[in-house]
Amino acid sequence: MAFNVLKRGKLTYYYTGDRPVLSSLVTEREPDGDLRVYFAGLTGGYSAKAVLGREELVTMDPAREIPLIFECWEKWLRDAGLCDSLAQIDFIELHAFGCVPKSPLPLLDRAGYEAEVQRLRSAYAEAYGGFFASQMTGCGVPCRFTVHVVDVPDQAASYEFYSVGLLQRALHPEAPAFAARQHD
Repeated sequence: MAFNVLKRGKLTYYYTGDRPVLSSLVTEREPDGDLRVYFAGLTGGYSAKAVLGREELVTMDPAREIPLIFECWEKWLRDAGLCDSLAQIDFIELHAFGCVPKSPLPLLDRAGYEAEVQRLRSAYAEAYGGFFASQMTGCGVPCRFTVHVVDVPDQAASYEFYSVGLLQRALHPEAPAFAARQHD
């Protein structure tokens, strides 16, 4: 995917389309040359399907959705020419919007609804913790992780994430963002 790029002072916006609603990524140049990276919120449902060009729609399955979110963010980093791997980003904070179960309906099956809430919470904790343990070894974990329980527009998804991280020049001088000096 080719991003449209808008540079305004120390900020660079990476977006698609002629009339964007959101930027996929926004970078902020730190005084020492590091890049603070803001990742747009997205889900592992319809969002990931569109970004990754997948045919399958993943629905209410945190174990599969959460890795898809991180895969999308990694793709965006590569597409923007910032770095080659999500492991080069040190996450500072991560926010998640946990979706309410799509079924069963709480008015019709209160016990089933509560069981689904517990299943999603457990699956979410395992998927998130498992991702950092297996895919981000040697990296720090965010200091803030906020979960809001809401319903998001993506009716297939169980979670929506957005995040802030740092691409550090001293740790990754070979990263394309620094080698190409795109942000000077």
